[in-house]
Amino acid sequence: MKRGHVVEEECSVQMDSDSMVTQDHWMITLQRVYYPVLAAIGIPSNIITFLIFWRRNCMLSKSSTYYLMAMSVADTGVLVCIVVLELVVKFHSEEPFWARQPWCSVRDLFTYGSYNCSTWLVVVFTAERFLAINTWSLRSRLCTPCSALWAIGSIFLLSHLLAVPHIWANASEYKQQLGRWACVYSAQVPSRFIHSLVGFQTMLSYILPFLIIITLNGLTLRQISICNRIRPVRELPASPASVVTTTTTTTTTTPGLRVAPPLLRSRRRKSVVLLVTVSMTFLMLSVVRAVTQIILRTSDSELERYDYGGPLNVAADMGTMLCLSNAAVNMYLYAATQTRFRQEVVTCAKHGLSVVKACLIPSSLVTSATAQ
Repeated sequence: MKRGHVVEEECSVQMDSDSMVTQDHWMITLQRVYYPVLAAIGIPSNIITFLIFWRRNCMLSKSSTYYLMAMSVADTGVLVCIVVLELVVKFHSEEPFWARQPWCSVRDLFTYGSYNCSTWLVVVFTAERFLAINTWSLRSRLCTPCSALWAIGSIFLLSHLLAVPHIWANASEYKQQLGRWACVYSAQVPSRFIHSLVGFQTMLSYILPFLIIITLNGLTLRQISICNRIRPVRELPASPASVVTTTTTTTTTTPGLRVAPPLLRSRRRKSVVLLVTVSMTFLMLSVVRAVTQIILRTSDSELERYDYGGPLNVAADMGTMLCLSNAAVNMYLYAATQTRFRQEVVTCAKHGLSVVKACLIPSSLVTSATAQ
């Protein structure tokens, strides 16, 4: 990852290669427009999402609600630390403020910390929903509000602690050829230390999350497929060969096999839809960046990162744009999959429009209408 950034790739060039950027290239123009728009859409969306889950009952379990609220906070951190303070500033200023100390050293602490936190909240939410949907013995112990709060706090803490070593990887240097300061790898730090940080971050941000999410989603969908094949047999009339025991909460056909009643099956189906939508959208938006990062970090040949004549550079920046979109789309995913949340969003939008309309109507018209 170049310069230890969450949003840039490692290559042989340093920050002085900014001078080689072709300012008229469409990729530069696209990023200058895209990142401010992404922040303008994503930050309000995450705030609205947090407030809705905090103040309204969206028919989700308490633990799921806590995870979704934490994800909105972490995504806001990604948009503020990476999109606004790093990318928007980079593309709209001659010398970013983080090119000088102390910001050069501490910047990666917040960028890596926020990105890792956002990523691993999705992973842990996927694991929690997997346990809640597929297991009965662990559900009562691990899928509780208290466990969710402990997991969320641990993720926020560990995500930033694991980013602490990046503080010693960066240094601010004055570049004579550029006539300004640049944040570069510290010459006093061994290259092996830098490569170890890059490899560890690649494993932490892409490889491990992808493997866990794909595995858990595959097991969840497999379990649903098995249940769908078994259910028609359970609904057949009872015969001497099959004894069905019915209780108020579950129906058991064979020892150790439980079937939820219709209401619980409906809620489980909605939970599965939410889980698969959030986690698979995360994977699809991140896969391009993950692939390009692995190629860039395993390539032995030197690559001019800002030469957009090469398709790999264009694909890498497009992958970064898609990956950071994860921090802005969750509200729309929830609205598409959860009826109650969608109703709350519509209510919030109507209230906001009424407030704007009231502000735009001249007070004289309101006074005259009242007098009449």
